[in-house]
Amino acid sequence: MLKKILAIVAMLYAAATFAAVDVNKATAADLDGIKGIGPSISAKIVDERKKGSFKDWQDFIDRVKGVGEGNAAKFSAEGLTVNGSAFKGAAAAPAAPAKKDEKPAAAAKEEKKDAKAAAADEKKAAKETAKEEKAAAKKEAKEEKKAAEAKKDAKVEKAEAKKDEKTAKADAKEAKAEAKADAKAASAAKPDAKADAKAAPAAKSDTKPAAAAKADAKPAAAASAAASAKK
Repeated sequence: MLKKILAIVAMLYAAATFAAVDVNKATAADLDGIKGIGPSISAKIVDERKKGSFKDWQDFIDRVKGVGEGNAAKFSAEGLTVNGSAFKGAAAAPAAPAKKDEKPAAAAKEEKKDAKAAAADEKKAAKETAKEEKAAAKKEAKEEKKAAEAKKDAKVEKAEAKKDEKTAKADAKEAKAEAKADAKAASAAKPDAKADAKAAPAAKSDTKPAAAAKADAKPAAAASAAASAKK
């Protein structure tokens, strides 16, 4: 019983997997789900579909670069349809791969051509992606360098500001010390000035007796001179 249930589930899964996907209605994700159609081809299909719906398989092959009859048959076998039609009656389920020597020469040649075109597209896409990634990395590195330089400049400015502040503090401290020393010297000079001021009147008072004595000596000298003259 369990085996029957598993078989039914497998059949339903297979039916869902190989459900028809119409090229004119499918999304890019639906197209990517078809084996053999990658992002490059699905993008081309969507771009061409914007210009107008595909009329038939031949219109699809002619307009989408990189898709030939060989790939069309494979896509059809994987469930892709054009307006509900399979490519030249291709089976809904993928057929068993034919031997290499049984393939028609034209189909093999077309398949090789399609594979080469797809590889070229993928290579081009990879190159463009690498170029974009390189440009983005270069831009990011440039921005990081600019940020590092700005950080360095800010650090230097901060150090200079700190140095200036330290110098200003030292100058202020030195000026304060000098002012304090000057005040102390002025305070020490005050008693000497006061003593000098006190001593000045006393010296003036001492000069008065000397002046009086000198005045008294003048008459005495005159009297002595007169006495000498009489003799």
